This record gives sequence, structure tokens and C-alpha cells, in this order.
Amino acid sequence: MDVITTHTNADFDALGSMIAAKKLYPEAVLVFPGSQEKSLRRFFVQSVLYSIDVERASKIDLSSVTRLILVDIRQRGRIGRFDALVGKDSVEIHIYDHHPPTELDIKGHLEVCRPVGATVTLMVELLRAKGLAISKEEATVMMLGIYEDTGSLTFPSTTVADYQAASYLLQCGADLNAVSSLITSELTMDQVCLLNELIQSRRTYSFHGIEVSIAEASADGYIGDLAVLVHKIKDMENLDVLFALARMENRVFLVGRSRIPEVDAGEVARAFGGGGHPTAASATIKDLTLFQVRERLLEVLEERTRPKKTARDLMSFPVISVSGGTPLDEAHEVLTRYNINALPVVDDGVPVGIITRQVVEKACFHGLGSSPVSGLMTAEFESVGPEEGLETLQKLVVGGNQRLVPVVDRAAGLLGVVTRTDVMKALVPHGVSGRVDVADEESTLKSSREKRLTRLMKERIPGRVFELIQELGRVAESLGMNAYVVGGFVRDLLMRRENLDVDIVTEGDAIAFAEEVARRHGCRMRSHSRFGTAQLVFADGFRVDAATARLEYYERPAALPNVEQSSLKLDLYRRDFTINALAIRITPHGFGELVDFFGGQKDIKDKTIRVIHALSFIEDPTRMFRAVRFAERFGFQLGKQTQMLMLHAVKIGIAHQLEGKRIFGELKLILEEEHAARILRRLDDMGLLTCIHPSLKLDERLAALLGRVQEVCSWFRFLYLDIPYEAWLVSLLGLTAFLADEELLGLVKSWGVNTKRILERIETRIEAEKTLKYLAGVQSQPKPSEIYRLLRPFPVEVLLYMMAKTTRESTRKTISLYLARLREVRPVLRGSDLEAMGYTPGPLFKKILTGLLDARLDGEVTDRRSEMEWVLTTYPPAREVS
Repeated sequence: MDVITTHTNADFDALGSMIAAKKLYPEAVLVFPGSQEKSLRRFFVQSVLYSIDVERASKIDLSSVTRLILVDIRQRGRIGRFDALVGKDSVEIHIYDHHPPTELDIKGHLEVCRPVGATVTLMVELLRAKGLAISKEEATVMMLGIYEDTGSLTFPSTTVADYQAASYLLQCGADLNAVSSLITSELTMDQVCLLNELIQSRRTYSFHGIEVSIAEASADGYIGDLAVLVHKIKDMENLDVLFALARMENRVFLVGRSRIPEVDAGEVARAFGGGGHPTAASATIKDLTLFQVRERLLEVLEERTRPKKTARDLMSFPVISVSGGTPLDEAHEVLTRYNINALPVVDDGVPVGIITRQVVEKACFHGLGSSPVSGLMTAEFESVGPEEGLETLQKLVVGGNQRLVPVVDRAAGLLGVVTRTDVMKALVPHGVSGRVDVADEESTLKSSREKRLTRLMKERIPGRVFELIQELGRVAESLGMNAYVVGGFVRDLLMRRENLDVDIVTEGDAIAFAEEVARRHGCRMRSHSRFGTAQLVFADGFRVDAATARLEYYERPAALPNVEQSSLKLDLYRRDFTINALAIRITPHGFGELVDFFGGQKDIKDKTIRVIHALSFIEDPTRMFRAVRFAERFGFQLGKQTQMLMLHAVKIGIAHQLEGKRIFGELKLILEEEHAARILRRLDDMGLLTCIHPSLKLDERLAALLGRVQEVCSWFRFLYLDIPYEAWLVSLLGLTAFLADEELLGLVKSWGVNTKRILERIETRIEAEKTLKYLAGVQSQPKPSEIYRLLRPFPVEVLLYMMAKTTRESTRKTISLYLARLREVRPVLRGSDLEAMGYTPGPLFKKILTGLLDARLDGEVTDRRSEMEWVLTTYPPAREVS
């Protein structure tokens, strides 16, 4: 059986979409999962024109359903008893919906989802494309759906596609008189009373500078069309944002309307288990009083209302600029170095023009590279002050076609620039995001899906760390700075993984910020002025790293980057992958706001590793190693474009230009991973292992050895928790096991390793091979004292490597015996005891204690008394005197 259904409390858009879906799936059964809105019920009662065969949900045998077609909904919690079919292998799910995506969305085998005014619009497009006829009656019901969900084509969410769909339905014979009578029915006396109560109770609240109206009312019985009343109040009072709460019977009904992007009505409704669009949404709340719902609504609005955007919020800084006298070929070099498309021309700190990449490149093509920028710059442009609103910027950029707008303060001069994409990002409704090729500066500032993560932070971060982050934000704001937690901390927070490595980025001097934190809290502070970074160490040992927001550019492929101070936007752009280019604001103004310019949230949800721009691997080939490492750690896939870029970088040999020290750093991180062997396998498949050493090949022999290394380390970690060791070093010894001695020493030298501990273990491996050969040649088990002398010189990591390298069970047992019993054996007697027994300190002491240790190892002595007897017998005092 095929079933077509929609959301509970179905409306005309739901009904019209169901009727359209029936034409696409003729054998399907129409089913409402629950109740319908009053207007829809009135339609069924009053209409004698339409014969719609709808089955009751209770009569559907769920076990017989093989395909579920959802229209105007994709949230599992709003489809009634049909949610039991979600996730069943035997049920195919098709989804048609116009609502914004959420984390609660069902994944369909077929999805037709696009942000238009009504789902009917999507269905009409499909029917037209397939050439399926629509009757007059069907067209009327579908037109009702479009008119209801778009406010008769007046809501801000209305699109060109909705007008086109309505035009086509009118051609099909839709009856606008019938539509009008059902959409604009007269208010009943109960509705008038409810409307009056809502108007009288309306109060205005301010959230981050945004005014929101909240109205409340109560009724003993159910009164329908609350959404109509809310819309009337919004229009009568000319309100940007209105939420109405109405207690009716044993429930509280919430209806929200918003015409500004700072308040997403759908997001607010979803906090109460409802749903909808950024502009219109609703929810039904059980088991809470009207007072409780209002208090919760205030909390949600405080948490999720986004502050109004000003030029200061949107601008990029410090400004990358040229002077009017700069030659065009030099301007071209600046544009290329910083990967941007437009530059302000500044003389004496004052912007005098704007020059674009297109103009510069064409001029250079015509041989004008030595000419000054001033000759070709655009001198007619507008500047704005830092507090100028988004509306003005929109007029300049969209209406005036100005590529970039300088932000100027009378006292401080040029503060920053706002680009075309900055403005477009701010205008995109919350929850709508896209992806573009981020090959220029504008693309780095692509729409961010902003939301507040305060609650998640409270839930996932230990209280003392959360309070510290809040305090760091307060310190930054007191210094006039913006501050953010960034990178892996944010990524792992969204993935619900533990990570307390707190990295702070400040839009301002991070060292000055760290000094102020240290002054207030008495913690230790280390700084690196060259890089604008600092580390704070608090009394309990907790560490926080702080860095000034900076950008990077590369003089040549695989080189270390040059660093310059920048803004958060460009700081995130320099990072490796979208999932690591996330930030959370921690200053009190906007605390908890997630900043995501490159779609990192979506890539986490899709479990995908993506680079931020096409030259990522060319500029820094170490990112190829990290891409594979993160993919294996998180169980993610490499994005198609990312994988293609990686293979191209390998093909042209960019990775082989890396310095040995940087390769070693990445290799160490890989070997520290739980699935190091799998990472090495993928690197080998992609031709990257030879970057470590030309002879490295993960053949069957090496793969088997690495497998044994993992087994040995697991065994040791389980049995010997008190013995410290570094598992990655064991894996490193295994990885290089089949390199010749001179190759190994040359490799270590190329890595520039100067840590004594690491050098000792790598160099000792050569001696370990000789010991393994000796043990393989002995015919009988050596005495414990001999085993001790053989294995004592080797660190734990080398011993574990030897256990993995050997294929002889007897050798493995010998090393295990040393680790388990012999390694910590010591005589009870000490030099002071020998002196008390009458022996004179001297060379004999060492001889006695060495022999005593052997006796102890071989079981010849077991306690203090037997040790004393052994000493007196083996080295009689008289002999010592003679």
C-alpha cells in the first residue's frame, strides 16, 4: 500500500498538496494523520463541489504500507502514528515540502524540498512538467493552499514560483470567489472577543535591540482561526514581530509572525515542538500554563533573537588597500596574494576610490601595469559610518551596484569595508544556506547559519569551564574586543564529543587581552608577539590559548604562511576544513551565537570533510594528511571536490615539497589516532606514504606488523596501567621496521627530531633487531637474569615493538616475562645494609649488588634473610678483609 499523508492540524496547503500527490501516485490512499484546522473542517462541511476520498488513519494497517508519501512536512514528530514507519527498511519514503530544513527532518529516498511560499507550488510544477491535467475543482483547492500559506501572495516568503503556480491554476479554472469566501470569512462573536483580548494584552519586549510583541488571551472552549487573528493584529499595528498565546481548553496555542530576519518564527515554534517558516509558525503546547509558556517564550526569544546588523558587525578589517600612486601590476599582486576581488584606494588614511580585479587584469593585459591605480579606479562611491544599518548598505550594494563600501569613523578614519557578499549574507533568512566555490574574498563571507548554542554549552561543558568562558568574554568586551571560541572545540561540541582544548580568537590584540585576564585572575601568561598569540595557565592547571584574528598568504606552494592581523571572517577562511572553521561568540552581547560562514554545520550533519577553497592543498599539503585523519576519526567521507583536489595535488607532487619536520608532525598525530592503521592504508592508496619515505609501501607484510603492534599495545594497556609509554612511538617503529638502518637514520635526520626521548627509541631499534636475532637463535629458554641483561637497555616502546616484530611465540613470552616479572625486580639489601654487615664501601659493593640481583631474578634468594646468607656465603667478610 502507498499512503499519502501530511502533518497534524492540516491546512489548505496540506490538502492541496495531498490532492496533487494523488495525481502523481494514483494508487495511493489519502490519510490525515490527525485533526485539521477549523478552516479546513469548514471547507469539508460547506463544500458540495469537491469529492475527496480520505481514509481514517486508524484504519490503515501499518504493516501493509510499503511507500509513505509526505507532503508539507518532513518532521517525524508531526505525522501521528505514521512515525512508526520511519527508518523501516521495508518502507520507501518520498517527501515534498517547502519548510526550512531542521535537525529533526526525516531522510527520504526521494526528496523534493525547496523554500517557496507553499508546498502546492512545488506540486504544481511537477504536475505541469509531467503533463498531468488539473480539474477546476482541484485547481481551486490547490489555489486555497497557495493563498493561505502566502497571505494571498503578500507574505515575505512568497516567491516568483508561487505567482507562476497561481497563474497556472487560474488558467486551469480555479474559482477565486470560492477561494476568497473561504480565506476571508467573517469573524464570529467569539473570535472578536478573543481578538480584543489579544489587542488589550499586547506588550512589547526588547531583545538585543529588536522589538517583539507578545499578546495573550484565554477562552473556555476552542476558538478556531487564531492565525487569522494574529495576522490581523500584525497588520493593524504594523508590527515586525508578533507572538500570540491563547489558552483554550487544556492546551496553549502559539502563533508567531515575523517580517524581519533577526527573529525566525519557525525556529521559536520548534522550541515548543511546533514548526513553520521564518515568517509564520505555530505550536500546540500541553501540560503547561499560559504563564509558564510565556516565561519559556521569553527565554527562547532572548536566546535566539539575532542582534540587528550594522556596518560594524559586517565589516572586514584591518583593511587591505593600495594608494592612488600604486602601479596596477603591484595592485594585481595584492589582489592575488590575499585572494580578493576588490580593493579600496586610500590616500592619507582617507578612501578615495575602489579598484576591482577585472579592471586591473584587463589593464595589465593591455600593457598598462606600470600606470597608477588612480587613473582607473572608481572615484564615485559612498562611505558609511560604523553604526549604519543594513538597509542603507543594501541600497548601496544592491541598488547602487557598489562592489564594496568603506566604513569610516570621523575620529578614527577608515575602520573596515563591507563587501557585496557581507550584505547578501545578512539578508538571507535564518536557516537558509548555500555553498559556492570560495575562491575569492567575497565567497569567504558566505551566508552563516547563525544560532545560539548557550544551552548546548551549558549541557556539554563542565560548569567551571563554562563560567571561565563567560568571564573571558566579559574581559574581551571590557577592552572593546569581540572574542570567540573556535576550531575543534566548537566542532566537537556540535558533535557531542568531549574536548576541553579552549582556543580563543579576538578581534583585537590577543596579548593585551591575555594580560588583562592574567591581571584579574592572577594566572600565568606566556606570549609570542610575532604571532599575536598567548597562553593562559590557571591555578588548577587549566590552559587557554588566545590568538589575534589573522589571515595568511603563501609566497609559494608548501611554504609556511606569512601572517597578518585580520578579522574573524578571514581568520576562519585560513583554516583547513569547513568543520574546523566554526566559531561561537563569547562576549556578553550575542553570547553563544554560532558563526558558520562555510557550511561547517551542514558538513558535520552530512559527515563530510570539505576544504574551504580550491587552493587549500596546494598552499598547505599537510592538510591532505589531516583530511584523511579526520575522516577516519569521525567516520566521515571526503567530499567529492575535496577528494579530486587532493588527487590533483598528489599527481603534481606538491606533497613531496614539504619539509621533513612538518611531515613528522602530521605523522605523529596520525599514529596517535585509534585507527592509525586505517589512516595509513588510505594514505598509501592515495600515494601519500611515499612523502614520508620513498620506500614505504603498505604491503601485506607491513600491514600484518602494524596489526600486531595494535594488538600488543592493547594487551599492554589493559594489563599494565601503571607503566607509562607512548603507543604512537611503537607504531612509528613498526611503520619503519623494514627500512634499512641507514635509511632509518637518514629519515630521522630529515625530520629534524631533536627530542632525546624520541631519538633514543628510534636509534635503539637497530640494537633491538640484533637482540631479536639472538633470541631466535637460542635453543633453550634463557635464565631470567640473562633475559634481564638482554632487555634492560630497551625502553618500553622498543620492547613492545620487539614483541610485535617477532613471529616466534617463545621470544614473545620471553619479552612478556621481562615486562611482567623481571623489569622491576630489585634486591632488598642496599649499600647501607652491606656496610652494616661489615663490608667496606668500594668497587666490591657493585659486584655484590649485581650478583645479588641475578640471584634474586633466578629465584636463588627470595627475602632479606636469604639475601644476607647469599652475600655472606658468596663474599665472606674475611675474603673482603684480605
